[in-house]
Amino acid sequence: MSVARTGGQILVEHLVSEGVDRIFCVPGESYLAVLDALYDTGIEIVICRQEGGAAMMAEAYGKLTGKPGVCFVTRGPGATNASAGIHIAQQDATPMLLFVGQVERGFIGREAFQEVDYRAAFSPLAKWATEIEDTRRIGEIVSRAFHTARSGRPGPVVVALPEDILTETSDAPSVPPAIEATAWPAPRQIEQLSALLAASKRPVAILGGSRWSARAVKHFTRFAESFDLPVAVTFRRQMLFSADHDNFVGDIGVGPNPALLDLIAKSDLILVVGDRLSEMPSQSYTLITPNDTRKLVHVFPDANELGRFYRPTLPIACGPAAFAEAVSELRPSADPVWSDITGDARAAYLAYSDPTNIEIPGQLQMGAVMQFLRDRLPASAIICNGAGNYTSWVHRFYRFREFGTQLAPTSGSMGYGVPAAVAAKIMNPDRMVVAFAGDGCFLMHGQEFATAVQYDAPLIIILIDNAMYGTIRMHQERGYPGRVSGTSLRNPDFAAYARAFGGHGETVRSTNEFAEAFERAQVSGLPSILHCIIDPEAITPTTTLAKIRENARISGRDRG
Repeated sequence: MSVARTGGQILVEHLVSEGVDRIFCVPGESYLAVLDALYDTGIEIVICRQEGGAAMMAEAYGKLTGKPGVCFVTRGPGATNASAGIHIAQQDATPMLLFVGQVERGFIGREAFQEVDYRAAFSPLAKWATEIEDTRRIGEIVSRAFHTARSGRPGPVVVALPEDILTETSDAPSVPPAIEATAWPAPRQIEQLSALLAASKRPVAILGGSRWSARAVKHFTRFAESFDLPVAVTFRRQMLFSADHDNFVGDIGVGPNPALLDLIAKSDLILVVGDRLSEMPSQSYTLITPNDTRKLVHVFPDANELGRFYRPTLPIACGPAAFAEAVSELRPSADPVWSDITGDARAAYLAYSDPTNIEIPGQLQMGAVMQFLRDRLPASAIICNGAGNYTSWVHRFYRFREFGTQLAPTSGSMGYGVPAAVAAKIMNPDRMVVAFAGDGCFLMHGQEFATAVQYDAPLIIILIDNAMYGTIRMHQERGYPGRVSGTSLRNPDFAAYARAFGGHGETVRSTNEFAEAFERAQVSGLPSILHCIIDPEAITPTTTLAKIRENARISGRDRG
């Protein structure tokens, strides 16, 4: 016979049974009953400073573990603040659960204090958005939420919790935890893939998406070695194949290596594993087209996505881990004829990712900074970033060597790097965690530096300050040269900001100052900010604002 428990206790009981070990939250009176129920469990509560940061931490947890990250926020502004994290989880296919406090059931529909229709608000952003209306159904809905978040193409689930649901008692029996349903490729499909490879002269593999694991990466690496395949990764998925491996040929995102695009354009067989190939990696849907005559093998966990835009020769509806295991023992019937092509592509990647020949305006040379970090950081270091032109230094020049070392939003959401790094360091106290942030990006969720201090999470933030929203300024100069409007920033002393919170902070103005400042930050044992001042003209590794402005004027785009 089941014991009567409050709705809050029933909910937490199911979190425990689902294996939740940590939640991220900003507390609210709408779910006090849940906070009370958590008091007697071993679930760690990470108290954040803003709901957007909390949601991004939960999303980062999902990226690193493959398990749904769990976030609790209060109603109204708490939920809307968290929406950026939901959007990241949806576009990045990350399993995540957002539990939102709601007004009492008797108040719903009257626009009560902080009331929001969460089904209407979050259905376009989340994989599923629902509201629990009966205390007896809490277990059922929570179990379904976990199943939905991690099945097929993973994504975020939003569950609204009316306040009286959480305080009402029920003797509803417990619901068993959700069991993930895994799809596997059919033997016939693997045979077809083998035949396509045997007939190919210029194949290429492109890896992306979620539902990978260290074991899956190892399995696919064995397959790629056997066939000597050139392997590329998609936008901000660089941890899926070691950059030190001879078969790795680069990433296709913003500003990719032209030689890599040429390699893909000339290929006769494209193997895409785990990725939708959306706007960024597909180069605005031009890399492959619906009427493409090349052979395409598309492996993706959601059958509804296969054939949605591209027309695969061989669609395989399964996750990358199952596929990688299925092909790990596959061997070619003859020596691959494309080994020279793979070798040339590898050489082109090594040249393109060499930061030593990059020189930008100003005293701080980011190429030298990236070379130092490549030499200094262990392969297990976790690198985080948000969005902005500063990220081009990370994506082009840092070499990711292990799975589980990259946290970056494919959705292009600013403000992500700092909360992601806080979550990563709390979860992995023995690993180095480095966050890159621009000056505009940092201040969107920089207050989570306080969370790092509170939880003794000594991450290092490399804050690149050019006193502007750099990406927008770059596009502004291309379209409206010389007419600067709405993109300039007046910034604080970010090193003093770090010290004010109880962390370590230093200002870096020149190349020769960076290495020693980084080492002092590491030795400090404190969350740290290295405030790196770069010349505003150094807008990308390869051009300046002045050159962009001049080229725009020459091409007749000056609208002044």
